[in-house]
Amino acid sequence: MLIALIARDKAGALQTRLDNRAAHLAYIDDTGVVAQAGPLLEGDAMIGSLVILDVDDLAAAEAWAANDPYALAGLFDSVELIPWKKVIG
Repeated sequence: MLIALIARDKAGALQTRLDNRAAHLAYIDDTGVVAQAGPLLEGDAMIGSLVILDVDDLAAAEAWAANDPYALAGLFDSVELIPWKKVIG
């Protein structure tokens, strides 16, 4: 099941993002459920994340999101988990 995780950073939290980026990327590598991922941008500034998870169910996506180092560091103002269907690409 593909799940789109759309997270918006708290205002002024760029340093939190930068401080936890290596741990976030390692988590992505270690868990092996991320199909695609990257930062949301406003100009050149990172303001959030889009992560496509390939998991068994919504509960697995929720667990992944809760244990993401960015989430544990309090980076996000909001997180949405939305079932997603790949059509192109």
